[in-house]
Amino acid sequence: MTGQTEMLIGQISGRFVIRENFDEKGAFLNKQTFEAGKTIEKNGYYEIEVITELFDKEKKSTNKYTTTYRCKPDEASIMVMAFPFSKPKSKETEINTTSKNFKELYDLNILEDIELEMSFDSGLLNFFGSKSMIKIYNRESEVGQDNNNIKSKINIKAYALGIRIMQLNYTVNEKLNLNGLLSFQRFTEEDNSYFTMTYK
Repeated sequence: MTGQTEMLIGQISGRFVIRENFDEKGAFLNKQTFEAGKTIEKNGYYEIEVITELFDKEKKSTNKYTTTYRCKPDEASIMVMAFPFSKPKSKETEINTTSKNFKELYDLNILEDIELEMSFDSGLLNFFGSKSMIKIYNRESEVGQDNNNIKSKINIKAYALGIRIMQLNYTVNEKLNLNGLLSFQRFTEEDNSYFTMTYK
């Protein structure tokens, strides 16, 4: 793993991530935690085993499961951590991505619009359906003393059987430490509900 691919995979590998969900008034709804193992190379793919635990409004654990995320080296995607792509009882999900410049996602010198198509080999019709079109645009960076900030917008269109079943629009604020690793993300929907991702 080298260059941008290494950096993208490194956003997940060996890290503990907390996603907290809030309604439009800022009230806490629930949270998920993701404990990612180290990246391993297997049969030409990179695999990461992620232990996910779900918590309710009272922050009590309601479910825990392990998922293996698998991607090709040239199509490395970190989006798997932001959104619950797979059903809890699905042990393995191959996420296929098609994009010309996704590997430059966190290259602060190249903040171009990015269009990404994702499909799922398991055919899961859950949350995003079996195929999603993701556009990341209006990207701006701000270099600080302790971290780098990126502001952008994301449009997600989900398809099942060729029919669009869902569309989501987010305004995104991201913080990267001086080593280029994510430390925090906030995804805000049009109705002001939002979720945060904290990376440890």
